Amino acid sequence: MANCTHLDEIKVDRPETTDGCEECLKIGGTWMHLRVCRTCGQVGCCDSSPNRHASRHAHESDHPIITSMERGEDWSWCFVDEIGFIVADRL
Repeated sequence: MANCTHLDEIKVDRPETTDGCEECLKIGGTWMHLRVCRTCGQVGCCDSSPNRHASRHAHESDHPIITSMERGEDWSWCFVDEIGFIVADRL
């Protein structure tokens, strides 16, 4: 079974609430689902959204792990190891 090798890069817990995708809010864009960067806490939109800000942030910043912000979802994704998993907020 594959494991994420970047768990040590989780620096922030998933926020309880958010106003939306930080970049979309700046440009007046729209989003479908939200993801949070677990290294810096930036909230971005998913790959089904027009601007794909969460993935773009991960690739530009080398921050490997995002977590879904959707109600009832607790999964995370590591872009480097290309693996999904559940991590308990622990900070």
